[in-house]
Amino acid sequence: MASGSTLQKAIDLVTKATAEDKNGNFEEALQLYEHAVQYFLHAMKYEAPSERAKQSIREKCVSYLDRAEKLKKHLADPTGKSNKKNKPVADGSKSSDNKESDDEEDEQSKKLRGQLAGAIVMEKPNIHWDDVAGLLAAKEALKEAVILPIKFPHLFQGGKRTPWRGILLYGPPGTGKSFLAKAVATEANNSTFLSISSSDLVSKWLGESERLVKQMFEMAREKKPTIIFIDEVDSLCGSRSENESESARRIKTEFLVQMQGVGCDNDGILVLGATNIPWTLDSAIRRRFEKRIYIPLPEAGARNIMLHKSLGDTPTTLVEADFLKLAKNTDGYSGADISIAVRDAIMQPIRKVQHSTHFKKTRGPSPVDSNLIVDDLLSPCSPGDYGAIEMNWMDVPGEKLLEPPVTMDDMLNAFRRTRPTVNEDDLKQLTKFTSDFGQEG
Repeated sequence: MASGSTLQKAIDLVTKATAEDKNGNFEEALQLYEHAVQYFLHAMKYEAPSERAKQSIREKCVSYLDRAEKLKKHLADPTGKSNKKNKPVADGSKSSDNKESDDEEDEQSKKLRGQLAGAIVMEKPNIHWDDVAGLLAAKEALKEAVILPIKFPHLFQGGKRTPWRGILLYGPPGTGKSFLAKAVATEANNSTFLSISSSDLVSKWLGESERLVKQMFEMAREKKPTIIFIDEVDSLCGSRSENESESARRIKTEFLVQMQGVGCDNDGILVLGATNIPWTLDSAIRRRFEKRIYIPLPEAGARNIMLHKSLGDTPTTLVEADFLKLAKNTDGYSGADISIAVRDAIMQPIRKVQHSTHFKKTRGPSPVDSNLIVDDLLSPCSPGDYGAIEMNWMDVPGEKLLEPPVTMDDMLNAFRRTRPTVNEDDLKQLTKFTSDFGQEG
């Protein structure tokens, strides 16, 4: 997404909201104001405006939220009659105190929702199930929990058939847990996706962290069907101990209460957690995740697919036998490790261009128009090659350079330089956790 596009979208939504507001179309105006605030907060979080711009956006968001709250009250009570909370009582001062308390609570609620609104994923990541290599059990569980209840809600009405409300994805780092979550965000049409990290919920102010947790679940219930994705869930919900702070204990308690949903309707809400160290999770939190799916290191078949996807349309001399050999020789590499190694390999042709002292004319597709075949392209070569011209890359016209293809040697050298990042001891602990509490992905 281009820089500033989210901010422009927010401005367009506010313009439409104020127009609808003036025309008396309060319901449409309310929805537009709320969407505009979400886009403004998304822009603040991901488009990195200046501090001055951020402050201006915050002030505007407060005013838009205030107007949205007034519209919401008007739509709920179009006659303008007071509700029970605001009815006068015998003691006038008590009524005033109640009103001030309610106003203060509303302001605090708006502030907390403003902090969380930036976690709502507005733009779909455009990652689909087919983009995820392997992990069939994980994909099936997520489809059961997210896609089927949205597409066929009648299958889950009445009786004992209910969709999963908590799924924990665990495994070594770089195996695709967050990638799976992005696929869920893309595939779950007409649903709200909240991407949460510890920084979104942990506050230095006393009592604010647990209120943020509560507001997060209340937002999810209002906007359901909703997926709450919590990356590195262990940082928020680790095992309780005597040495932990009172704040950390309260956050976990609030999570337990909200995930249990006592007195609340949690239908249509999925909590999706991801962690590399599931054994550190609090046992009560672990129980709330009904499905605990191990996302292991990729097998040879999945590694082969990853190699193809990582290379993409980069020119290469590799044939299928080379891919099979690389997939076989990369046992122990995670998906992230493979991606990094391939990125190193596809940089090798650029390094050849930089270090070459001779170039020769060759035939190939024009860098300007790939459908046009030309004869005067320049490609790096050895000084002794026939037709070699002594020159460096600075002398080559931009539109005349033909990049060398990635070779098998480039790939092998890259994998020799890139070692697996997964620890053998961690794998043993993950295997033990799976045998005790989880299932294979």
